[in-house]
Amino acid sequence: MSQAIESPSYPSQQELRNAPGYPSQKRLEKGPVVVIECIEEIPCNPCEQACPQHAITIGEPITNCPHLDEDKCIGCELCVSQCPGLAIFLIDLTHSQGSASVAFPHEYLPLPGKGQTVRAVNRAGEPICSATVVRVQNPKTNGQTPVVTVAVPRKYATEVRGILRPGR
Repeated sequence: MSQAIESPSYPSQQELRNAPGYPSQKRLEKGPVVVIECIEEIPCNPCEQACPQHAITIGEPITNCPHLDEDKCIGCELCVSQCPGLAIFLIDLTHSQGSASVAFPHEYLPLPGKGQTVRAVNRAGEPICSATVVRVQNPKTNGQTPVVTVAVPRKYATEVRGILRPGR
C-alpha cells in the first residue's frame, strides 16, 4: 500500500516565483510593486481591468494567468481589492530602515486600527511576526474589501499574507 504525499493547499514559494505575476527581486528592491500569486488558469480578469497603468494583462483566453509588467507597475494598489481570489498583494521593501510594508485584502471584522500591533501570518495562516498597522483603506471602489497595510521586518515581506483576527 502506498502512502500519499501530503502537500500544502497553497502554492510553494518556487511556484509563485515562477508565475508571470511575480516581480523580480530587482523590481521588489525599487519600491512598491504588486505581487500576483495567481497560478491557476481560471476565467478571471478584474485585476487587468483595475490597473490604470496597464501593468497587468490577462489577454485571450481569459483563463490566462495574470502577467505583471513590473516596469509599468507604480504600486497604486487598486488591483489588490479587486481580486476575488485574494491573490494580489503590494510589497514595499523601501518602507523604512529595516522594515517593509505589505498590503493585502482583509475580509474580517473588526478591522484593525492604524498604529495597532497585530500578528502577521503566512500563506498557511501561521503567525510569523509582529506587525504594525500602517493604513486601513475601505473606499466604496474596493467593493467592500478593505485593504490593510502593515509594517513588518523586511525579511518577512515576501511571506506575510495577512493578520490574525483580534482575540486569536
